[in-house]
Order: sequence, then C-alpha cells, then structure tokens
Amino acid sequence: MARAREVPGFDCEEPFAVVAARVIEVRSAEVFAHADGVLDVDEVERLHDMRVATRRLRAALEVFDSCFPRKRHRSALKRVKALADALGERRDRDVAIGFLVGLEAETPEADRAGLAALTERLRGEQREANEALAPHVARKRLRKLRRRLRKLVKAAKK
Repeated sequence: MARAREVPGFDCEEPFAVVAARVIEVRSAEVFAHADGVLDVDEVERLHDMRVATRRLRAALEVFDSCFPRKRHRSALKRVKALADALGERRDRDVAIGFLVGLEAETPEADRAGLAALTERLRGEQREANEALAPHVARKRLRKLRRRLRKLVKAAKK
C-alpha cells in the first residue's frame, strides 16, 4: 500500500482554510497519481492504492468542510464518494479472488472444482465491477474532478 504523502509547511499561524487547501491539494494529487492502470485486474495493488488515496481525500474533505463553499464542496465530495464506491466494489472482488487463489494449494483435490467455479464466478463479478468503474476513471472524468477540486482549493485560499 502506498504511504500517504507528507503535507508540507504546516504553520500554526496560518488560517485553517489555507491549511485545508494544502491538505486537499496533496490528497488530490495522491488520487490522480494512482489512476494509470487502475483497471488492470492483474495489478490489483494499483486499484488498492487509488482506493486508499480516495478514502484519504474523502476524509480530508469531510474534516475541512467548513473551509469550502457549501455547494462546491458538496459536489466534489459526491464525486469523490462515487469514485471510492466504484473502487471498493472492484477491490472486494480482488480480495476475495486473492484469498481463494491462496487456498488452492491447501484444498483437497475433490474440492478444487468447486473452488475453481467460485473463483470464476468472482472473476465475472470482478469484470462487471471493472466495467462499472471504467467511467469513473476515464481521463475526461478525472480531469473534471481534478478541476473541481482545484476550484475548491482556490476558493479556500481566498
């Protein structure tokens, strides 16, 4: 799992909104840094890292909600939550598949067909979750989210 980036330059003399803006900038950058290859089901850590980054951003948005214009904040948070939910649906399948694949060597021969069938069913659900995730991580949509978050940060700095 990717570690959270340090938020530079905290100063207790700075206004709360300026610190909030800096935190949102860093947490937003983390989300977008993990976007490439997130739909690759063979590299599940990419998705995991983006999901964790999205959860950090969501938490920061919730903690600092009073620093942002209400309507813009609500709109950005809604989109971050939708992205996090879509990532979570895919991640749940990734974890379950990883667990079952890990059991394979320990599974008696008589039970392996059942285990394989369950794994295949989960792979189908993983594909469906990936298809549902794809619009959320499309370049155009991520660009819009990035713009929305930049506007939110800019408003907090005023």
